[in-house]
Amino acid sequence: MAGRRAGAGALLALRALLALRALPAAAHPQCLDFRPPFRPPQPLRFCAQYSAFGCCAPEHDAALARRFGALAARVDAALWAACAGYALDLLCQECSPYAAHLYDAEDPSTPLRTLPGLCQDYCLDMWHTCRGLFRHLSPDRELWALEGNQAKFCRYLSLDDVDYCFPRLLVNQNLNSNLGRVVADARGCLQLCLEEVANGLRNPVAMVHAGDGSHRFFVAEQVGLVWAYLPDGTRLEKPFLNVSRAVLTSPWEGDERGFLGLAFHPRFRLTGKLYVYYSVGVDFHEWIRISEFRISEDDENAVDHSSERIILEIEEPASNHNGGQLLFGDDGYLYIFTGDGGMAGDPFGKFGNAQNKSALLGKVLRIDVDRNERGPLYRIPPDNPFVGDPAARPEVYALGVRNMWRCSFDRGDPASGAGRGRLFCGDVGQNKFEEVDLVERGRNYGWRAREGFECYDRKLCANASLDDVLPIFAYPHKLGKSVTGGYVYRGCEYPNLNGLYIFGDFMSGRLMSLRENEGTGQWQYSEICMGRGQTCAFPGLINNYYPHIISFAEDEAGELYFMSTGVPSATAARGVIYKVIDPSRRAPPGKCQIQPAQVKVRSRLIPFVPKEKFIWTTESTPRPTLRPTAHTSTKAPRRSRPTAAPPAPTRRPARPTRRPGGRRGGGRRRGRPSTAVPEPSNGAVRLVRPAGLAPGRGRVEVFVGGRWGTVCDDAWDAKAAAVVCRQLGFAHAVRAAKRAEFGEGRALPILLDDVRCTGSERNLLECAHASVGTHNCGHEEDAGVECSRQDPDL
Repeated sequence: MAGRRAGAGALLALRALLALRALPAAAHPQCLDFRPPFRPPQPLRFCAQYSAFGCCAPEHDAALARRFGALAARVDAALWAACAGYALDLLCQECSPYAAHLYDAEDPSTPLRTLPGLCQDYCLDMWHTCRGLFRHLSPDRELWALEGNQAKFCRYLSLDDVDYCFPRLLVNQNLNSNLGRVVADARGCLQLCLEEVANGLRNPVAMVHAGDGSHRFFVAEQVGLVWAYLPDGTRLEKPFLNVSRAVLTSPWEGDERGFLGLAFHPRFRLTGKLYVYYSVGVDFHEWIRISEFRISEDDENAVDHSSERIILEIEEPASNHNGGQLLFGDDGYLYIFTGDGGMAGDPFGKFGNAQNKSALLGKVLRIDVDRNERGPLYRIPPDNPFVGDPAARPEVYALGVRNMWRCSFDRGDPASGAGRGRLFCGDVGQNKFEEVDLVERGRNYGWRAREGFECYDRKLCANASLDDVLPIFAYPHKLGKSVTGGYVYRGCEYPNLNGLYIFGDFMSGRLMSLRENEGTGQWQYSEICMGRGQTCAFPGLINNYYPHIISFAEDEAGELYFMSTGVPSATAARGVIYKVIDPSRRAPPGKCQIQPAQVKVRSRLIPFVPKEKFIWTTESTPRPTLRPTAHTSTKAPRRSRPTAAPPAPTRRPARPTRRPGGRRGGGRRRGRPSTAVPEPSNGAVRLVRPAGLAPGRGRVEVFVGGRWGTVCDDAWDAKAAAVVCRQLGFAHAVRAAKRAEFGEGRALPILLDDVRCTGSERNLLECAHASVGTHNCGHEEDAGVECSRQDPDL
């Protein structure tokens, strides 16, 4: 085929030209269905060049082959002999990993192209030989009308983003060097996207499935309500469970008490049993309760509230460090994760609750709740590590726990089963470190002797009999102050994420990940950030989230979710559930289809209406993309009880630990991966606010030339404030404050003065200003803003 050879020659020339310089581009493969590309389940016959990775399943490939055959039958034989190769090239661009870019499908405001965007040289070569072919490839009559004008014709087929024109994108190393892999930015931050799944929740502390084939998920709020959601995202109007009258919590930010955990019996379809973990109290007497419920005989989407049986209660000496996780293991036993009892430094007894085997606090407990209709409410598994030890409670499975907040069992590799049954936990630290532990039978996880990798109580830490286990990873408080444990991804939809342990931090809002090096057994850390540019610009996807990461979850198919809120109060309906999406690669279409078992629905259904929006960002945007914490005046009151002082080695005053409402803590790092906080980009801004001032308000500081400084301006106005608010993710600037209303930045240099913005600039450096470091003002004129996510005039 002469035309095919001619096209190949042009392509070789282009390849040689482009090999001299790699074009700068942001890799974000995308298909015409607005989803990531994939590896076809079997090699393609027609568009064989995309057999390893692209946007065509065999069915689509066969349809393109039929179109190619129909063209051959319609086109003049002489023209076809010269141009068949061009026709094959253009048809197969629907299979390209960058099909959405080639056809301008990314922008929903523009019509979908009928032909892929062509590079100028390729278009000119094709026009000279095969311009008669275009009217058979495209029904676009406007294109037909330009057929006689070479320059206008090729301009019409060009792309604004020349990095993606065909065939240049085939040899663009920036695009293709890591094609199909999880994309990392220049700092190594893995770029993922999110899908909003549910919203309007009051501190969603848990999302679980029943494992019954229905693919429903059940979301627990801290106030004591559990809601049932169907696979299509609709929520049942009637709560699945309501124990809000019994649950002890409050609207104060930072209150760790409440409904904390939920687990379905592994044979729920047969037993109809589920287990809950919540706080109760009378006056100053508080305790945690683990109860068993049964599903209603009349409604499989509701619990029989009269069926509650209290399995276990444990007194809580303080209101914090309440634990809260319930899990069933592959062994069929129920695992219960308790906190150390609260206060600072585990001050209870000689060595603290966590190191006391006769106490149930500060432990991982394991009990057998099967066959409990008659006799004891639970039994002790015979292989529990301290059975027979008169100095230990037989329920104890592991000890030395401070406040494990969110644990999970690894489902194991879908193909080999490797890793199945490993128990991962995030353990909240005291005031220096946060940690992730692999929990094993009978092991001691070090608290209060250690916090992370370092000694906390030096006398206990030096005890040779401690025999504690170091965490697999820990991080200092400059990265976050309250770890939220996550899951090892074992879902079907995003193969690149398989084996990645994804977790977060409640205080800093960081999403983080660990991947095990199978050769060394060490865990390698990568931060997770939201995709920039058009990486997440798929319909229905977003690239931002509320910062208080409360919990993580798996659905019945193994896909990964997390829950966060903008207001960490048990009564603020600002919680959102997000599904984690990998924009670089998906499973082949049809591979991950589920067929949910039917359930009878007696309640009215409430359809899901997404509220979160995609935020356009650039490579210079600070990471991660967080929704701001909303304004609230609900602050936790001081408790009348005294808080014990930490042991002598701790030099800084201890901070309370966190939980659904506002946990704090620390953790430790393993293998010592770099913990340096990435330097912000020029023009980055932040709000600095005194204690007690609500989020979204503060003195404006700007990062320029490798340092932070203040902005001072006696004519600071709303347009400049709007630039700051938009940079920080707020939609509205309520007020431009002047004259140090939010505190003076006397410890920092004044970097900007006389800032004049139109309001459309991306950052303050793009506004007119009296150059960096030049000013005629003092700190009493420091600029401040008050931002809001909602229109204050509505």
